[in-house]
Amino acid sequence: MKYKLIRSKRRTIQISIDENCELIVRAPYRLSKSYIDAFLDSKSDWIGIHMERAKRKQKEALEYGYFTEEDLQELKKKAKTVISGKVSYYSEVLKVTYGRISVRAQKTRWGSCSAEGNLNFNCLLMLMPERVVDYVVVHELCHRIYMNHSKQFWQKVESVIPDYRECKKVLKDKGEIYIRMLQNNQVF
Repeated sequence: MKYKLIRSKRRTIQISIDENCELIVRAPYRLSKSYIDAFLDSKSDWIGIHMERAKRKQKEALEYGYFTEEDLQELKKKAKTVISGKVSYYSEVLKVTYGRISVRAQKTRWGSCSAEGNLNFNCLLMLMPERVVDYVVVHELCHRIYMNHSKQFWQKVESVIPDYRECKKVLKDKGEIYIRMLQNNQVF
């Protein structure tokens, strides 16, 4: 089985499949190659399922194409207006403060919240249903209360967005295609 090995001071093995459908293995320095190979053999079913899924998603994204720079600029402009309004509204609902709001074309995340309260959002959210945008905004603002994904964090999200699980599913299913399209921008 072919894979890219990244060694570090980590304690555990992590396997993932990147946007180019390459198997990535992150492992501690101390583990032998034979141990890593045996571990991968034990996970061959998981790897096969997820590799096929990644290839299917990559094919779908290639069929859709890529975003032009003009597309991305338009999405960023719209997102700055829409998301700023939603952050303002939901911060009052949740009774939290926040720092600055940034909007970028991110290839791996829909949003993030720094320890200082700065919020970052992906402009591709403008291609999602409004309820999904609300969910991502609430998710990041809830990090102003809980800087983790604890049970209390998810309860707080659910108190504002009761259908957050459906929103997460839309992000995973539909959103992955948009992310792949953005990654295609490197190809063209």
